[in-house]
Amino acid sequence: MPEAGGLRVGVVTFPGSLDDVDAQRAARLGGHEAVPLWHGDHDLRGVDAVVLPGGFSYGDYLRCGAISRFSPVMAEVIDAAGRGLPVLGICNGFQVLCESHLLPGALIRNDHRRFVCRDQRLRIENTGTPWTRSYTQGEEITVVLKNGEGSYVADEATLDRLEGEGRVVARYLDGNPNGSLRDIAGISNAAGNVVGLMPHPEHAVEDLCGPGTDGLGFFTSLAATVLA
Repeated sequence: MPEAGGLRVGVVTFPGSLDDVDAQRAARLGGHEAVPLWHGDHDLRGVDAVVLPGGFSYGDYLRCGAISRFSPVMAEVIDAAGRGLPVLGICNGFQVLCESHLLPGALIRNDHRRFVCRDQRLRIENTGTPWTRSYTQGEEITVVLKNGEGSYVADEATLDRLEGEGRVVARYLDGNPNGSLRDIAGISNAAGNVVGLMPHPEHAVEDLCGPGTDGLGFFTSLAATVLA
C-alpha cells in the first residue's frame, strides 16, 4: 500500500523494456504503490499516474517507440492523458510519447553516432508539472543518461512555442551529450501532465548506487501534486 499521500503509479512493461523494475522501485521509494502494467493490457487498473520506462521496446524496430505506440495499453494511456492523468516517459518512454503525439518533436540518433552512458547534470526549468514540483526553479541535479537515439529535434516554430510556453522541463548542462536542439533534455505537453525526459531519474534515487538521490524528486513530486 502507498504511504499517506502516496498514489498508485502504473509502470508499463513493453517487450524489450529494461528499466521497468527500476521505475517501480523509484515509485515505491517516492512513497507510492507501484502497479505493473503490461503492454497488452486494455485497462490501467485504476492507477493515479503512469510511467513509460526506458529500454528498447519491440527492439526499436522501425523507429524507437513506433511499434509501442500501437500497444493496447497506449490507447488507454493516450485517453487518460487527455483527461489529465500524469504520465512520465523516460528515455524510450519519451520516444513512445512523441510517437503517440502526446508530445511534439522526435528523438533521433545522437549527433556523434555513438551510445552515451554517463552521469549527467541537468537544470530543472519547469516546476509546475506533477513530476517536478519537488524541485526549485533552476535547480541543478545529476542523474544517469544512457541513450543512442536521444537527440531531441523539432521545427523552429515548435521549439519557440515550447520555450515561450515554459514547456522545457529540463536542460542539459556541461555540454550537450547527444545534439538535442537548444540543449533540451525534457519537455511537457501544454497541460503539463505529460512529461518526457531523456535522462533516467529512476537510476538516481538512493545513495547505495547511482549518482546520489537527485532523481527522487520526479517521484516524490506526485505526492506534492496531491497536496496541491
